Amino acid sequence: MTDQPKTVEYKSATGGWGSLRGMGQTALSEMPTPGVLSTLLSQNKTGGFMCTSCAWGKPKHPHAFEFCENGAKATMWELTSHRCTPEFFAKHSVTELRGWSDHDLEHEGRLTHPMRYDAASDHYVACSWDEAFTAIGAELKAINPKTAIFYASGRASLETTYLYALFARLYGHNNLPDSSNMCHETTSVTLNKLIGSPVGTCTLDDFEECDAIFFFGQNTGTNSPRFLHPLQKAVERGCKIVTFNPIREKGLIEFISPQNPAQMVTGKGTPISSQYLQVRSGGDIAAIMGLCKFVFAEDERRSGTLLDRAFIAEHCTGFDEFRATADATSWERIEQESGLSRTDIEAAAKVYVEAERVIGVYGMGLTQHVHGFENIAMLVNLLLMRGNIGRPGAGICPVRGHSNVQGQRTVGMSEKPDLVPLGKFAEQFGFDPPRDRGMTTVDACEGILDNSVQAFIGLGGNFLRAIPDQGRVEPAWERMRLTVQIATKLNRNHLFNGKTAYLLPCLGRSEEDLQAGGPQTVTIEDSFSHIHGSLGHRKPASEHLKSELAIVAGIAMATLPANPKVRWADWTGDYGLVRDLIAETYHEQFHDMNARMFEPGGFYRGNSARERIWKTESGKAGFTAPEMLCATDVADAEGRYRLVTVRSNDQFNTTIYGYSDRLRGIEGKRDVVLINPADMARAGLSAGQRITLVGDAEDGHVRRIERLEIVPFDLPDGTIVGYYPELNPLIPIQHHDRNSKTPASKAVPVRIEAG
Repeated sequence: MTDQPKTVEYKSATGGWGSLRGMGQTALSEMPTPGVLSTLLSQNKTGGFMCTSCAWGKPKHPHAFEFCENGAKATMWELTSHRCTPEFFAKHSVTELRGWSDHDLEHEGRLTHPMRYDAASDHYVACSWDEAFTAIGAELKAINPKTAIFYASGRASLETTYLYALFARLYGHNNLPDSSNMCHETTSVTLNKLIGSPVGTCTLDDFEECDAIFFFGQNTGTNSPRFLHPLQKAVERGCKIVTFNPIREKGLIEFISPQNPAQMVTGKGTPISSQYLQVRSGGDIAAIMGLCKFVFAEDERRSGTLLDRAFIAEHCTGFDEFRATADATSWERIEQESGLSRTDIEAAAKVYVEAERVIGVYGMGLTQHVHGFENIAMLVNLLLMRGNIGRPGAGICPVRGHSNVQGQRTVGMSEKPDLVPLGKFAEQFGFDPPRDRGMTTVDACEGILDNSVQAFIGLGGNFLRAIPDQGRVEPAWERMRLTVQIATKLNRNHLFNGKTAYLLPCLGRSEEDLQAGGPQTVTIEDSFSHIHGSLGHRKPASEHLKSELAIVAGIAMATLPANPKVRWADWTGDYGLVRDLIAETYHEQFHDMNARMFEPGGFYRGNSARERIWKTESGKAGFTAPEMLCATDVADAEGRYRLVTVRSNDQFNTTIYGYSDRLRGIEGKRDVVLINPADMARAGLSAGQRITLVGDAEDGHVRRIERLEIVPFDLPDGTIVGYYPELNPLIPIQHHDRNSKTPASKAVPVRIEAG
């Protein structure tokens, strides 16, 4: 019998010297401008600059270096010395640039001038800001507002987002998808329905009191490395961490703090997870059901003293139905769907029952499934059983990605009118806001395909690269009448243009934003509902840049009729006036916003569920009884795999800093498929072989990606892994969570063809 190939892995711990080398490589590549060290030293600190990378909390008492490897890379990427000028665009046609990689496009550096796409020459050409605003306004006035999409990435500030959403509604639509539509919209829908809050209930302080942390589908080491410091402290004081994830991610296995001299010298890190269960992709509902079954059994063994019956009786509904479903679910089915043994699940459950205070942490490994709602609902069930929501040291903690993606929803960036105080907007600004439901990201893609969407404005991001079904949407994109992209760097979305198209360069958050009223501060919201002021100090990359807020205001003034209550020029000159508007619209959460925005650790806007005030239809928290144990709706079949798309630790969302996925032991390449040796043997595959992945959704559309390299990796049977966004073309648009329409980028049905 032929020996199975050795799986690829990273031998060291997360952090340590590897993290410093990773930052050094980005510094050598980008050659950041002078002042970058000063910026890094003020990053995520009160009165300083808030990182544009992840949304992890900013502590009251920060470390000397309150940034991680990816946060430092993001700052150096923004403060690069490279410039993408009109001369560059004169040299390269748009068609030629489509052949460039994501990394190489952004590596050209910061955009310096507003640009207009000239279809006749297939080149971008420089234009004035006045020309751009006038032309965009004319196009928007010529179409039905409801055929326009106003998209936002998660980077834009609260001030810009508030005005952007106001602009959309004054213009006449609620088509306001943002990047949360692609990642955590499942969280917003599920938690809002079950506990009456669309966001997590934890704060940073809870991680200092918890007895156990249960992780589901979240890769801390790559996606939120600063989280590793509170995890390390929690473990050192005796907290138990149990992880459920198809991939053994280094960040939840071992961590060496670069700020701990002893660990750096000895190379000995802190073990993070006490148990690590490699659940099958799509198997989390079953795994959590197993945990719950054990809790019920143990409660009976302890004569009914384990469940928090007083809490359940006073604060919950649906418990009896959930109990009946758990009782009726066999361990055989749980083991089959989860890919885990009963013994392992029960060992994990023992940690839960012995812990007084438990936090449930999750990421897109739960949200990006066809039944993502049920994934999260099962975690809510587990926590409610022992009253682990609404008290210190316990709660549910979705880990957000982009730095202000949660905050954008908070201040009105939503396609759902029922989530926005439209009556208050009407009173403040003297107009009748549209009340119809707007388009999500999935709806926008479908509208682009059927030609019902005529205009797209992108406030940051790389929408066309981040969405599912890229291969189908890209050709349809150019049928739109108008496309506008507001960005700091060139990306692939900018290479597909409507009949009228503009590329508008904006300031980065680390740069000084000087307006008529002087230097301006912006604010962002972290994953824990804390609001932070952010003040940039670096010289802008070009004298021709405008702030995101100024660009939004410029387009709005060119589009909308005059309204004495809508003062775009004044708001552009003084962002404090915008914060006054936010405080007026959302008074309970944002009162005295200007006075509080530089509070150490940020000011807390509150969370009703944390206080056990359940703003649900029933007025109570809800248990749910799942109708399925598998989070995908595509049945298993011979030769069908469940594809999981992931990021490397050398990227943030669609930004590729380099080709080192150090924490998985993969270097110099991204055109790979990770698969376990047993699956390789069954399929007759060998390490290094080039294969084709073929979509297997059986919907009549052909989806193929060729020349991918097989890499042996430690994964559950039937689960394969590849990189986002390169493998997004394999994800059908209709493959999304049934409740939130979040694209289901996990457990994507595919087949492998040799050659």
